[in-house]
Amino acid sequence: MKVFLVHPSTLMYAEVYLRLEPLGLECIAAAVRQAGHEVRLIDLQVFNHAEFKRELLAFRPDAVGFSLNYLANVPEVIDLAKLVKEQLKDAFVFTGGHSGSFIVDELFEHAAGALDAIITGEGELAAPQMLNAAPNVEGLPGVATPRRKGPRSPLVENIDLIRPARDLTRRRHKYFIGELDPCASIEFSRGCPWDCSFCSAWTFYGRSYRKASAGVIAEELAGVREPSLFIVDDVAFVHPEHGMGIADEIERQKIKKRYYLETRCDVLIRNQEVFARWAKLGLAYMFLGLESLDGEQLKMFRKRVTPNQNFEALDIARKLKIDVAINLITDPNWDHADFQRARDWAAKVPEIVHMTVATPYPGTELFYQNQRALTSTDYRLYDIQHAVMATKLPLNEFYEELVRTQEIINRKFMGWKTAVAVSRIIAGQLIHGQTNFLKMLFRFKSVYNPKRQFADHSQPVKYHMRRPEDYPKIPSMTDVLVHLPVTKPAKPKAAPAAVGAPG
Repeated sequence: MKVFLVHPSTLMYAEVYLRLEPLGLECIAAAVRQAGHEVRLIDLQVFNHAEFKRELLAFRPDAVGFSLNYLANVPEVIDLAKLVKEQLKDAFVFTGGHSGSFIVDELFEHAAGALDAIITGEGELAAPQMLNAAPNVEGLPGVATPRRKGPRSPLVENIDLIRPARDLTRRRHKYFIGELDPCASIEFSRGCPWDCSFCSAWTFYGRSYRKASAGVIAEELAGVREPSLFIVDDVAFVHPEHGMGIADEIERQKIKKRYYLETRCDVLIRNQEVFARWAKLGLAYMFLGLESLDGEQLKMFRKRVTPNQNFEALDIARKLKIDVAINLITDPNWDHADFQRARDWAAKVPEIVHMTVATPYPGTELFYQNQRALTSTDYRLYDIQHAVMATKLPLNEFYEELVRTQEIINRKFMGWKTAVAVSRIIAGQLIHGQTNFLKMLFRFKSVYNPKRQFADHSQPVKYHMRRPEDYPKIPSMTDVLVHLPVTKPAKPKAAPAAVGAPG
């Protein structure tokens, strides 16, 4: 079978700060190809719709699959699925991904026959099984059809077996994050054992956490030609021995790269020695989700950290000379004084501070148990850059404050001043034809515009998202889980003397 896999276009935030390799879709592509299918992949972050259509008609695939990790991409994916059916009526069309897994019924409703199946949960097992059985896929684990939803798919037990098909990705020079240009992506671990109320990673993975082995990771790193890598783990180095083991292999194989990762403040505090070692190996940047400067709000988010712990983590990163990007969640209830407090604090710290807007996504506790009504059901606005709940300020003023705050914060990191300071880096990138970082420095005002963000709310809405009250019943969070938690088989009892000893 000829299979065409498609990653949708970039979102607002990514228009400025980053454009990441579609690692998840590359992993699906590898699994599908290993099952004997001919696979092509196109990334609409770096290709346009006209190029997609030309390639579709030239390749004439038997099956077309769309990645749907982000809710804001729903309208684009539905329209492209309908386009495929118009052009190739016998093609088997499916989608899957993080966000898509939580809204199966409404996707089929929007598609009006253009989607034959939706993969729920991890796709490396489900996608090959589905394509091998297509079009008779009803009842397969992890596969939903308009008539029936199959049982939950099991999680991939050994993520060592999941290695991305990077050879299928073209225009790789377009992938970057900040000054790491170009930049590939890599996965050291998968899942998250925490359960923050605004996040759907734990409801997707069932709070599981699986690690790839150090040898496999090092082998993959050695084969990546890009000089920099973004480690996509939700929380890097939860277990210190894992981080140290990978470091051992990197040193043994003399791998020289630069790295960007995400982790939690409490993990950084607890595993300082791991991050200190990685700083020597090339860890240049770290993303920390402080989320809030207010202790009560952190409790509401169920972050299980305090503001003092967050500030301690920042001190540690500074001592290690790792540049940190901080995320703060803007609450729609903020007034002028709240924005001013955020600006005052951000101006005092040396870190990069990004502002996002509190957004209740399907799959999160915030969505199902939120007491504040949604003001928009336009999927396109669910990108953490738009307010979809009622704002305390008039909406246009909220956006003016949001953009003004981010603009003031960005002045120390973007524009001519930064370009001059990092001119040697830019010169080296230009020699190799890399311009992503240079363009980023001057792109903010063309993308972030309060009038544009306000006007986005007046755009015609073709596909409306379900509100929490539109569901037949408000589900429990157990019902929401895409994958059930991993239950380890009981260990056989040892000799009587060992009974009750720590395991």
